[in-house]
Amino acid sequence: EFADKGFHAATVRQICSRAKANVAAVKYHFGGKEQLYAAALDFWKDAATLKHPLPRGDAASTSPRQKLRVFVRTVLMRMLDPGRPTWHGKLMAREMAEPTGYIEGHVQKFIKPMSDRLLSILRETLGNEVPEPQLRLAAASVIGQALFYVHCSAVIERLHWKSPATPAEIEQLADHIVRFSLAGLRAMETDETPHANGKRPLAKKQQRIARARTREASR
Repeated sequence: EFADKGFHAATVRQICSRAKANVAAVKYHFGGKEQLYAAALDFWKDAATLKHPLPRGDAASTSPRQKLRVFVRTVLMRMLDPGRPTWHGKLMAREMAEPTGYIEGHVQKFIKPMSDRLLSILRETLGNEVPEPQLRLAAASVIGQALFYVHCSAVIERLHWKSPATPAEIEQLADHIVRFSLAGLRAMETDETPHANGKRPLAKKQQRIARARTREASR
């Protein structure tokens, strides 16, 4: 019910009717509608992280490319896993589009650690010369490629494009996102287009250092 109508539109009576439960059960077991909603979102988060945990990936032998591949695959599997209940993705998409009071805790406990991991991988790839704002733009570009398949499924269907529907297709999409992203990161290193402040993103010496790092990450 929350996934179909959102937190505000779904009523306790509708929820209980659909679940074939007594209306009083919500207050008795959860304390109220808000707590029930939080429990539903926590259930999705816990199920996703338990089934598709994100390995630490901090071993010295693990290249930045490998770390990025593991990260992208984990994100895609959590969101697109064909074995998950369909309401999981719909519920989280609604929370992102129509945030409630739950969003703050969700960002801090679930999304921020993922964001920090991605920024760390990109920092390792590009080096310390890249300013933080550019690093965040790169991170948004990486994650945006995955989110497109979650939030634009209706558009994809009407364009007659293909969304990944099997684990093998998700693996193929992960490979594409990694290749495309690494190519974009290499372009950032060689870009000499002035920014709004008139400065190039990286000085020549810094570019050479960053290029060497990205070549290493691409292996």
